[in-house]
Amino acid sequence: MKQLGRQSARRFDSAQQETYLALWRTYDRLRSLEDALFADFDLTAQQYNLLRLLRASHPQAVPTLSLVGQLISRAPNVTHMLDHLEKRELIERRRSTEDRRTVLVRITNPGLALLDRIAAPLKECHERQLGHLTASDLKQLRGLLHKVRGPHEPVNSPWK
Repeated sequence: MKQLGRQSARRFDSAQQETYLALWRTYDRLRSLEDALFADFDLTAQQYNLLRLLRASHPQAVPTLSLVGQLISRAPNVTHMLDHLEKRELIERRRSTEDRRTVLVRITNPGLALLDRIAAPLKECHERQLGHLTASDLKQLRGLLHKVRGPHEPVNSPWK
């Protein structure tokens, strides 16, 4: 990355701000490709992520609250997302028999089938997003991103 130069000094208050805004811009560009893909399947990236997490636990049902902690980004209204997925019959919800306050969620066969249909187009999307980077570049980028977010992750985060 180029150093904070004379022109950058006028556009940004600090190297940290320039880097943060570059990261934000990168996220926006990569996310737009993903949003277009998921729109074809009437999903959001967050809904896809929920389905992906549920597939990892299949056939077990998982407590809703445990899903919240595993999401890639904070979801303000997980209940609304689950409502949408349940309406499409991609998931099932039920109360726990041991603790009626706990809602358990399970992916359905149509949910699994949808993930199967998304797999190839999503792989192509990831290739468009990051395929121009070498394996070494990707490893270095992952390491830097881990280092950046590390101090800001909750103690029990799977991303720590």
